[in-house]
Amino acid sequence: MSEGTPQAIEEVCDSIKHLLLRKNQMYGDSALNPRRVFSDSSPVEQLLVRIDDKLSRIGKAGFHGDGDEDTLDDLIGYLVLLKVALREPADPLDMNRHPRGKR
Repeated sequence: MSEGTPQAIEEVCDSIKHLLLRKNQMYGDSALNPRRVFSDSSPVEQLLVRIDDKLSRIGKAGFHGDGDEDTLDDLIGYLVLLKVALREPADPLDMNRHPRGKR
């Protein structure tokens, strides 16, 4: 690992953190506490769908480096939100949903 690698890791992680906090402020806590207008899927299931969508787009269109940075940031953000969601205790009244994202 070069001397600049730890600094680069901090910069990238900070950038994702700021992106997630900014979006959380703009959209409310919609990723982990959705309004449920059309879907009653759990937050974990909804995040898994978003991750699947991003990976599907990358799979179909390919990954072209810098031009796909927003897609990569979104994917990393969804993965971070998934980790956060998995830390939350499962809702015992939510019997029709997959607990903690497991099937």
